[in-house]
Amino acid sequence: MTLTVPLAALLGLGTAFGVVLVALGLSGRDNGPADLEPDSWLSRFTSARGPVDRRRVAVCVAVGVVVAVLTRWPVAAALCAVGAWVLPAVIGPDRDHARRVARIEAIATWTEALRDNLSGAAGLEQAITTSAIECPEPIRDEVIRLATRLQRSWRLAAALRAFAAELADPTADLVVAGLLMAARGSAGQLGEVLGELATSARAKVASRQRIAAGRKRNRTSARVIVGVTLAMAGVLTLINRGYLAPFDTATGQLVLLMAGGCFAFAFFWLARLMRDRDNSRILAGVAGDSDARAVVVS
Repeated sequence: MTLTVPLAALLGLGTAFGVVLVALGLSGRDNGPADLEPDSWLSRFTSARGPVDRRRVAVCVAVGVVVAVLTRWPVAAALCAVGAWVLPAVIGPDRDHARRVARIEAIATWTEALRDNLSGAAGLEQAITTSAIECPEPIRDEVIRLATRLQRSWRLAAALRAFAAELADPTADLVVAGLLMAARGSAGQLGEVLGELATSARAKVASRQRIAAGRKRNRTSARVIVGVTLAMAGVLTLINRGYLAPFDTATGQLVLLMAGGCFAFAFFWLARLMRDRDNSRILAGVAGDSDARAVVVS
């Protein structure tokens, strides 16, 4: 099976367009009220995904078209387009982990500030409002919205539940649980409780930093594998095209698809090993429907 350049470009464009359609289908989108549709596993999966990055999709399409023109292999075009979409999350810098660590550290700092404000404040609500003045950047918006709700005469428990739903962090759930107990009058030593929670949060930050150091070795190994594989394929394509001639056939494309599937499974398993597993929350879904509709305060 020998492909001409125009046919290879057409196949690559069609493959890349298919990747775009898959990405758009898996992206989150507004389908109206949730109670009008059954809560299936597919709807939960799609709703958990954020909006599609159009520039990222354009890069994947461009990669698929370029590979199709250079190699005339539709399977290679599809694999490279998919790789351009998923590989940055596996071999690139772990920005999500850094963001989560920064948020946990900010929660610890805010908890300590809240503990210190309790001694000079008239009550818990005033301490929370005062803490929003110099709140750490990673959680500043959420804390400011919490203080704004309290100033607009929200009940303390409802405002704290909405705050926990916005942060969606296990460490924040522990702090909010302590504050909810204090709001009910069930916490006699709230300052000591907040101090212990802040200490626990900083210990968690140190633990995550040790984990991140171990993950860097895995990412470095993945970068080496990807770099060597791409370099070898590029060199063979440029200086010894005849060595890759068997891939011009239908059987060769099938073998290439199987090899790509092995790589995909290996990187999927690597990403699974590097996934955070301590994301279980104790206040998941705690905000009521009325609170959830008023999460954003203008």
